[in-house]
Amino acid sequence: MAASVWKGQLTFGLVSFPIRLFSAARSETISFNQLHKGDNSRIRQVTYCQAEDKPVPRTELVKGYEYEKDRYVVIDDEDIKKVAPKTARVMEILEFVKAEQVDPVYLESSYYVAPDEGGEKPYALLFQALRESKFYAVAKVAMHSREHIIVLRPGAKGILSHTMYYQDEIRQVEEFRTDTTLVKEKELEMAKMLISTLEADFEPRKYRDEYRENLRTMIEAKIAGRGVVETPAAHVAPVIDIMEALKKSLAEKRKPAQVATESVPAEVTAEPESPKKRMRKSSAG
Repeated sequence: MAASVWKGQLTFGLVSFPIRLFSAARSETISFNQLHKGDNSRIRQVTYCQAEDKPVPRTELVKGYEYEKDRYVVIDDEDIKKVAPKTARVMEILEFVKAEQVDPVYLESSYYVAPDEGGEKPYALLFQALRESKFYAVAKVAMHSREHIIVLRPGAKGILSHTMYYQDEIRQVEEFRTDTTLVKEKELEMAKMLISTLEADFEPRKYRDEYRENLRTMIEAKIAGRGVVETPAAHVAPVIDIMEALKKSLAEKRKPAQVATESVPAEVTAEPESPKKRMRKSSAG
């Protein structure tokens, strides 16, 4: 397992046991370097002191907080350690809440919670209690230079945790609302029918980042000296009559695959399917 991002004691009531947190997910992307256009040499960032008008090594850098325009107070690591709250070493469960009450918009980063040596039994007890009670634990922990509210929930094999945004970090947009009086009953029925035709089990492994795959293919082609093949453009027709669009969508989903194939003349070459269309088919299947 990867290196832990936090270790300490988890407490609820008078029960306390050692745990570790491991990052459960990370974004994967293709990164690019900045090059000098003339000779393709790599451009490197330089830390520069404006007062002395010269570059400075990173060993001469310190943290500073700007409390007034161009006025700073220097903060070192020892200062930060002195004011770290107890939650830097102890994760305290504050309360237990019903799982359905936790709005996913509050969830930030995900972590695996694993028992440290000697904590296996109380860890298993908490895991089983959460799983059977359908409750989440809300705790507080300090890491990454801030104090987090964290949700603990039972996963398939153990406890998962998610740091949460605080209330004042959630953007409140007054215009974000939906006028459901615009919806007609027949349209709603058709929309539900369309949803049922696209119903599938949630299987994350069948979803892929096709943009990242296309980038990698493009890079490999350029390394090999081949031309770049352009991705087919998506064709999205504007919806004029929503009821008619729903009917056509349902008809398209219900049409047997072999009928659709036979309706295409042999001499006509089919337009290549777009990656999005393939993914929709995979999700529907």
